[in-house]
Amino acid sequence: MNVKEIIAVVTGGASGLGEATVRKVIRNGGKAVIADRDTEKGEKLAEELGSQTLFAEVDVTSEEDINAMLDTAIEHFGQVNTVVNCAGIVVGEKVIGREGPHRLSSFSKVVEVNLIGTFNMIRLAAERMKHNEPNEEGERGVFVNTASIAAFDGQIGQAAYSASKSGVIGMTLPISRELARYGIRVMTIAPGLFETPMFSQLPDNAREALGDMTPFPKRLGKPYEYAKLVLSITENPMLNGEVIRLDGAIRMQPK
Repeated sequence: MNVKEIIAVVTGGASGLGEATVRKVIRNGGKAVIADRDTEKGEKLAEELGSQTLFAEVDVTSEEDINAMLDTAIEHFGQVNTVVNCAGIVVGEKVIGREGPHRLSSFSKVVEVNLIGTFNMIRLAAERMKHNEPNEEGERGVFVNTASIAAFDGQIGQAAYSASKSGVIGMTLPISRELARYGIRVMTIAPGLFETPMFSQLPDNAREALGDMTPFPKRLGKPYEYAKLVLSITENPMLNGEVIRLDGAIRMQPK
């Protein structure tokens, strides 16, 4: 897909990896919908980036929110041909903690947002994408999901987060096989340790220590590096049904 033809919905698009992706799409001549629950940040970013950007307040677990956002996006831009699923939450909690067993409510919430929310976005957007006019490759759309290296190297206390991200990885291939008949590709990126709001509250020495764990480059990943990979995926039609680790060769220890 030509990057200038991208009309993307980016969930979690008001900050972190999502914000970097929105900025990259706009900088390269595409259009983007910032789908996020943070109205203040989302509206501010949309105002900064101009008329090629829309903000929509969206809870990815809500069918009503997603349908309303997609309808608005299609009315405004004509179609949606790219979805980047960045929305997610994390919780650190041991299965057997000092205060008792892992709360089932927190486990369920992480799975609901990270896994079910990603699937919710895919199923509703794909229904609309299949009606797009195909390009010269026969392509009608691209999904790029966000997993995590925690899906492979989950640490102690990451049972919920790892399970949710493993689910995103597990559904990548079957969904890509199903949507292939419509010319819609499905890919997943599994980032390592990145400079996102999750790490923003840590002191500098703690962030440097985390960065030093990465073989090369010995630092935290930059959100724009994630965004660069997203655009590479959209441009290369042979990338389909696969998970790409974006992690500087890091392999996480148990804790």
